[in-house]
Amino acid sequence: MLKNVAAVLLDGVHPFELGVVCEVFGLDRSDEGLPVYDFAIASAEGPTLATHVSGFTVSTPHGLDRLDEADLVVVPAGDTYAVRDYPPELLDALRRAVERGARVLSVCSGVFVLGAAGLLDDRRCAVHWHHAQALAQQYPRAIVEPDVLYVDEDPVITSAGTAAGIDACLHLVRKEHGPEVANAIARRMVVPPHRDGGQAQFIERPLPRSRCDTVGEVLVWMQQHLDEEVTVEQLAARAHMSPRTFARRFQQETGTTPYRWILRQRVLLAQELLEATDETMDVIAGRAGFGNAAALRHQFVRSLGTTPQAYRRTFRGPRAA
Repeated sequence: MLKNVAAVLLDGVHPFELGVVCEVFGLDRSDEGLPVYDFAIASAEGPTLATHVSGFTVSTPHGLDRLDEADLVVVPAGDTYAVRDYPPELLDALRRAVERGARVLSVCSGVFVLGAAGLLDDRRCAVHWHHAQALAQQYPRAIVEPDVLYVDEDPVITSAGTAAGIDACLHLVRKEHGPEVANAIARRMVVPPHRDGGQAQFIERPLPRSRCDTVGEVLVWMQQHLDEEVTVEQLAARAHMSPRTFARRFQQETGTTPYRWILRQRVLLAQELLEATDETMDVIAGRAGFGNAAALRHQFVRSLGTTPQAYRRTFRGPRAA
């Protein structure tokens, strides 16, 4: 049973991400019959740590020895965590924790610390989509999943951005104490106990640009006619190529197939329309080239892990009611 929790900090820690961990595991809610954790903040770099907020420091009497008694060690996000070196003593402490059966959990860029300790090797892991490429490059044995909110590869749990840290912490509470406890803590925090979907709905997806000239004009035409059904043969004729040559050139210059390219653009257009207009699902489906609301919902869920209605509520708030 999860009883003892330690959050370990480095210089540049993000106070909000630290606050997420403190809110879930550090508050005494025994008056509501909820678990009380033996919670502490430990430092890997001295008793007083700078945060990424100017003039804001964090002090703690606990050093790395505090990690040796924890059932769960949490590494919150921090400034420059993706590019800095880490104290060898910290990495050793994290490895010892896992070896003796404790769990480790990272919030956002805290995952880079776990990677440096070798705890991501051959494991699936989550990170904020902004850091996904860097994490994969630095730790090629890690299996980075950039579209998810968190990954539970017990005993290593990793989460994406700030709010995903809440998701991961509540997931662990649910796993250890059951849904009633997790739901009660979520209600106190005024957050959903579980969120559908993943990071894909929040990722910035700029329109891809052609690296060559051979299919550039066709890409522009496709972008302007997303509501029309087209075949590879029609696109090849517009590019004055055979279908086989066109398909090969398209793959070389865009990194994907014509079908996947146009599907991504249709989803992008649907996202824009859901955010900026009050059009019905059928109208948006027609304008984006999906034909009907059912097809729009199917492709939206496949691509983004959430429904069009849920996406609209998330990104338009009360206006979408």
